[in-house]
Amino acid sequence: MSKPLLAIGCEGSANKLGIGVISHDPATGKSAILANLRDTFSSPPGTGFLPKDTAAHHRAHFVRLARAALAAAGVTDPASQLSCVCYTKGPGMGAPLQSVAVAARAISLLWGGLPLVGVNHCVGHIEMGREITGADNPVVLYVSGGNTQVIAYAERRYRIFGETLDIAVGNCLDRFARTLAISNDPAPGYNIELLARRSSGRRLLDLPYAVKGMDCSFSGILTAADLLAAQMKEQDAKIARGEDVQEEDRFTPEDLCFSLQETIYAMLVEITERAMAHVGSNQVLIVGGVGCNERLQEMMGQMAKERGGSVYATDERFCIDNGIMIAHAGLLAFETGFRTPLEDSTCTQRFRTDEVYVKWRD
Repeated sequence: MSKPLLAIGCEGSANKLGIGVISHDPATGKSAILANLRDTFSSPPGTGFLPKDTAAHHRAHFVRLARAALAAAGVTDPASQLSCVCYTKGPGMGAPLQSVAVAARAISLLWGGLPLVGVNHCVGHIEMGREITGADNPVVLYVSGGNTQVIAYAERRYRIFGETLDIAVGNCLDRFARTLAISNDPAPGYNIELLARRSSGRRLLDLPYAVKGMDCSFSGILTAADLLAAQMKEQDAKIARGEDVQEEDRFTPEDLCFSLQETIYAMLVEITERAMAHVGSNQVLIVGGVGCNERLQEMMGQMAKERGGSVYATDERFCIDNGIMIAHAGLLAFETGFRTPLEDSTCTQRFRTDEVYVKWRD
């Protein structure tokens, strides 16, 4: 009887360093999460995370996190207990990706030349989402700081039906958080969500609605929101000087956050519904860091319910970048015979979801 296969996954495409250990049982087809640890690099309010600083964070914490993950998983002899070392090949930020790829190569050699498996970050999110939720063949909305895509599976590839034409939805939220000097801890998008919930009058400010066919554009919305934020700050300055500002003209940071969320999430719901109609699916799976947003889940759920469908989503353990998704997707590929030779164990900032041949699915 074949014993379970174990893999370690190393994720570091952005500001989250994640190490996970997973087990696949070939006899039952079941998976077990043995460890899923993460350490986040947070920059001061009003700033973003620079590639060099993020890479330095990953280098500083990799060994500690890997040791802790192995201990949590009960792995005492990685060379004999693990089947492979999986790492994020891309897409992502160059310097952080490179730091983790070098670390993955190092532990592969250290543990007796364990096979390496380079994993597409986006496919990792999708496969982990399917595993956790049990979604069979959903339309996938992948929303994060670096990616915005509507995806459906066909003929052993995850086909992209629509995507952002400029910046990702998460990047739009992160950059607006900088405009308002909102804290990056635990995440700027989460703090925007909290502010949006406190919008007293539920005032919906006018922002561009930029859906173009199956694609979206977020850069113009960000510019418009930034202009409104400057207008709000000028209003506050006038009030501080004792000048009159009409009550109906006044709005708050909470109103801005509410309006931004409502507008961009409505756009995402629209293109997702169109993809569902095209492929004849009644399931939606939301993955990626922005997928944690409860308002997005609520809006998507309302749309799916009207179509007689359902929404699948995970919590922050699996929505936000993590090592276990890399371990899971890598082990699925490993079981089909896929390997990444040491000389090819590079990383790339551009690695499209539909470039991956999904041999493990029918």
